[in-house]
Amino acid sequence: MSGHESTYKPNTGIEKWLDDRLPIIRLAHDSFVDFPTPKNLNYWYTFGGILAVCLAIQIITGVVLAMHYTATVNEAFGSVERIMRDVPFGWLIRNIHMVGASMFFLAVYVHMFRGLYYGSYKAPREVLWLLGCVIFLLMMATAFLGYMLPWGQMSLHGANVIINLFGAIPLVGEGIQSWLMGGPSVGNQTLQRFFSLHYLLPFMIAGVVILHIWALHVPGNNNPTGKEVQDVEKDTIPFHPYYTVKDGFAIVVFLIIFAVFVFYAPNVLGHADNYIEANPLVTPAHIVPEWYLLPFYAILRAITFNIGPIEAKLLGVIFMFGAIAVLFLLPWLDTSKVKSMRYRPVAKQFFFGFVVACLLLSWCGASNPDDPVISMGEDKLVVSYTDVAGIEGTRVFEEYAPAAQFRDEQTAAGATASLAVQAAPAFRFLHLSQIMTAYYFAYFLLILPILGLRERPKGEPDSIHQSILGHDAPAAAPAE
Repeated sequence: MSGHESTYKPNTGIEKWLDDRLPIIRLAHDSFVDFPTPKNLNYWYTFGGILAVCLAIQIITGVVLAMHYTATVNEAFGSVERIMRDVPFGWLIRNIHMVGASMFFLAVYVHMFRGLYYGSYKAPREVLWLLGCVIFLLMMATAFLGYMLPWGQMSLHGANVIINLFGAIPLVGEGIQSWLMGGPSVGNQTLQRFFSLHYLLPFMIAGVVILHIWALHVPGNNNPTGKEVQDVEKDTIPFHPYYTVKDGFAIVVFLIIFAVFVFYAPNVLGHADNYIEANPLVTPAHIVPEWYLLPFYAILRAITFNIGPIEAKLLGVIFMFGAIAVLFLLPWLDTSKVKSMRYRPVAKQFFFGFVVACLLLSWCGASNPDDPVISMGEDKLVVSYTDVAGIEGTRVFEEYAPAAQFRDEQTAAGATASLAVQAAPAFRFLHLSQIMTAYYFAYFLLILPILGLRERPKGEPDSIHQSILGHDAPAAAPAE
């Protein structure tokens, strides 16, 4: 943290020579060995190290895959198959990269929810949080670009859906859409652009990660109490060996879970249609992105109404990007002076509700919006007819056979008859996604600001070491 005095002492002549000219060893020692770290960090704080390992895995395997991949629409699908079948250990490298994307997002979501729960976005760590949001945004862009590269059915048609959304943006939308596609439609030029950007963005992520770590080491780590370090000797311990061992153990456990998916279920997190070569003439019945983008896809599809001159398509794009943009504003939206929700009982309940809302949005994103969540009856068959005298009428049936027979009888008698399905009243995935979208935005824009002003928090410990020793916390602060 800022103000921490370096304890590094060069032991050899080479180290002294280098330390006078490029003190990189001193920097590593002060940042990852002797860095004073709060004593009370739990295993939720190990996901930062896990994410660093995930990023390294993705970059290394991605570079190797790029050596064998061919970015043309005629050869992309075949080159992926060749990697899987003919390249030595190509199947392993691709499975690691493919599963690694899911594990990367799993770890980053846990990391973000931990930050939300313990208030790691509050002063003096606003820049740390903002850089984390930039990393998340770059990860989403990289994942979307990479999803197109296998050139399967979901790759092609998913890219079509997302790229066409940019066309709804006034003034500049069509220009952005044309630039992304590189032509009038998604094709060879689009695939080459996506491949170039997918290769570039991970290195940009690595650069922002360096800034993220730098921003962490200025104020130091947050901790489960939310209290700042007051006494370095009482409140902190060196990062090494205490947290290197703890992080190392967590990384090993995470990699074991990672390996289980790689070797036993590499395709379970993907979509079966993406193992069919892309065909622009055949559209999948249900286009969905990868699981880690499903909440934002559900928010996009939840907007089916216009607001004034803003059409539903543009409104959906605004809400989808707004769901990410609101994260950047979070340090100023939460007005509570208490960081950790450990001492905010009401906010804690709403936080767990927010987690449930995100999970339900994922479920909605993976489901057909018109499918019922809760059905209030059975679908019926309605035959509408107009007889030879011009009199209109309808008949309702429970089963298809009698409905079809009645329609045919009316038609034989010279009447005009049609058969349609009357859907039973139901609570559908569209309705669920709209409710969860409303809660998602209400949590950031209404609940946190209001609770910060009105909630009566529980008593906090005076310091980090007091919480470790189990001393009684002071009385609850008065409500404002």
